[in-house]
Amino acid sequence: MKIVATLSELRAARAVLPEPVGFVPTMGFLHAGHISLVKAAKKDCRGVAASIFVNPAQFGPNEDLAKYPRDLPRDLSMLEAEGVDLVWTPTPEVVYPPGYQTWVTVEKLAAGLEGDSRPGHFRGVATVVAKLFNAVQPQKAYFGQKDAQQAAVVRRMAKDLDFPVEIVICPTLREPDGLAMSSRNTYLDPEQRKAATVLFKALSAAQSLHGRCERDAEALRRIMRETIQAEPLAKLQYVSCADYDTLEELTTVSGKALLSMAVYVGKTRLIDNFVIG
Repeated sequence: MKIVATLSELRAARAVLPEPVGFVPTMGFLHAGHISLVKAAKKDCRGVAASIFVNPAQFGPNEDLAKYPRDLPRDLSMLEAEGVDLVWTPTPEVVYPPGYQTWVTVEKLAAGLEGDSRPGHFRGVATVVAKLFNAVQPQKAYFGQKDAQQAAVVRRMAKDLDFPVEIVICPTLREPDGLAMSSRNTYLDPEQRKAATVLFKALSAAQSLHGRCERDAEALRRIMRETIQAEPLAKLQYVSCADYDTLEELTTVSGKALLSMAVYVGKTRLIDNFVIG
């Protein structure tokens, strides 16, 4: 496995990778969810590249950039064990050199939901992913369904900017009790960790209601809200029942829809979603 830090090293190493190349962008502190993306890339592609970069541009001024968990030696060991060919580990100065001033904004899809709660977040996401695609030049790129709005933003950005890359969205991996795997789960103490399963319970309740032919979107939002509010350690930020493609809030569920939410458990902000219909 080749590990590179500079852009020139990356381009030299990328030039000799077998085609097609599958790419897995990460912020590190890897878990089984990330590894599932690597496995999908290995299955589809002859060459596999990954990046590990904690992107400062997608963190707000009051968010946890400094505290974001990092363990580069462990991450590299995990990627090597999965047969990854190339890993790029740039510093912020490589990605955003002095004088940097160009940003990518996806207008409508980045508004609402996470965009309301984290102003500027998706500008940082779209910009760094565009730069990663430009640097790595993959034929396929792999993202997790857990970050559903991010996936929608990346799909739109790649289409609008004519990147010749197929965006592959892989299923959310969960712990045995249903909690979506996330690097931020490490922030939870044992009591909070138990309480965090309320996200899965709320989504499951709405999915079950939809399965019983409930098509009123507000009824689905209501049962999610009520389930979250019944957990004393959980503080609801938002629930949503939106069109899968446009992310616009629905009145009636008539096709593919996204149930999603953001919830604080203690000081830890967790997100999760189900696709229905």
